[in-house]
Amino acid sequence: MVKIVMCFILLKLRWTSLVIITIAFTLYHSVSLGQTNQSGRYESIIHDNDREYYKVVSAHEKGVILYHRLTSVVGNLIELVRIDTALHEVWRGYVQLNIDEVVLHTHLKNDILYLLIKNTKIALGDLQIVQLKIETGTYNLYTIKNLIPFIPTEFTITNGAALIGGYFNYRPLILHFSLSSLKSKILPGFFNEPGELTQLKPNNDGTIDVIVSARNLEKKKGLWILNYDSLGNLVKNTILQPGESKNLIFGRSLKMTNGEQVVSGVYGRYADYSRGIFVATINAFGEYDIKYYSFTELEHFFNYMKARREKRVREKIDRRRIKGKKVKFNYRILVQELLPYKNQYILLGEAFYPHYKTVGNTYLFDGYHYTHAVVVGFDKNGKLLWDNSFEINDVKSPTLEQFVKVYPEDNRIALLYLYENSIRSKIISGSEILEGKTLDEMKLKFEDDKVKDKETETSKLDYWYGNCFFAFGVQQVRNMREPNVPTMRKVFFINKITYTKLAH
Repeated sequence: MVKIVMCFILLKLRWTSLVIITIAFTLYHSVSLGQTNQSGRYESIIHDNDREYYKVVSAHEKGVILYHRLTSVVGNLIELVRIDTALHEVWRGYVQLNIDEVVLHTHLKNDILYLLIKNTKIALGDLQIVQLKIETGTYNLYTIKNLIPFIPTEFTITNGAALIGGYFNYRPLILHFSLSSLKSKILPGFFNEPGELTQLKPNNDGTIDVIVSARNLEKKKGLWILNYDSLGNLVKNTILQPGESKNLIFGRSLKMTNGEQVVSGVYGRYADYSRGIFVATINAFGEYDIKYYSFTELEHFFNYMKARREKRVREKIDRRRIKGKKVKFNYRILVQELLPYKNQYILLGEAFYPHYKTVGNTYLFDGYHYTHAVVVGFDKNGKLLWDNSFEINDVKSPTLEQFVKVYPEDNRIALLYLYENSIRSKIISGSEILEGKTLDEMKLKFEDDKVKDKETETSKLDYWYGNCFFAFGVQQVRNMREPNVPTMRKVFFINKITYTKLAH
């Protein structure tokens, strides 16, 4: 049974004691060395009783949606705020929650934001989908009866359906829910063996691509590429088998214009550590070809190292190559994006390692430390054309997520990420480095505002629309001179950032 509730979000903006909103919209005209222009800033004061910070979802040209969970006299709520591209508040409203319900995932499609809600205290229990219209703030609420004890890890929307991926007893599965017929089903084609759901991707034509990483009969990891039509019917199942002494650890896919499919990711001798990049091309009949490129074949892979260490590594590779031997390097690489670029394809991956600290006689997990991003270009046949890298300094995260963003242009590619209070960027053209790393400090609200090191929390850079990005996070801001402003204020902020292409 599916319950649909029609509600309306209050459009009138009010000044309340619960959340004080201040908007700073100041135009900055200077262009930094990194070609980033910051054209505005939004701030919301964070009070001592605020338990959860805002999360931000891009609504492209419609602005951004802020949301967080809060508790009030009327119960548990999701507070939603729409901010337009000029960083002005448009509307604010609330969705009622049951106790222990939280927003697990969000997805934007056709100016509608979908929020997946579940009670995280129990494995069973209903799933809720909020279908929010960005323009007006009205929404539908769908309740899906859940008879399978699983926690969703993936959520996306295709033409007319919601897809919810997760695991039951370490076995991956995907729930297909039709937004028109209000019926749900488990997508066919999954096997009753442990595996990892590495990609759940809707295509523009309504079809669905799923990638599952699992062990084959030889106990080596391969990739199951499942293709579904818009109704969730299995159309094709292609199994990418690894080469000798290899595991296909992770992969992402793209549909080509001719109906073929390209899958690229990382492979390794072992199931957790990668030794290089693979590229597979799959034709309409499920026939495929795989090419492997070890990290030692990449020109810029080791550039993140200090010069002396990189020199020693390169010399070791050359010595072994002269003797007809190979040097094998094991890395943890998270493949973040696979995107088309002119007549090429670009793979973006980020290298990381888990870090532990000693407390007494116990080792405690201290987050994932990122070292560098790898950018690789290849043609439609999987031939390696170029590679480059971007060192990621100081970044540590409690969860695995994407930090470096890619902005491709006709003859150059910008790489950007945010760390604490500065935007770090690098400009490349294939294997050539047009501009090394530059740092641009975040613009603050007032001229005398100051943010010290380590006083920026949970900061992140994300795609917005066109050549615009937005940076957001939480900061402790000091100001000793501005009248009627606290000397210390804790704020949630959004900065609008435009990447500007300089003339040749």
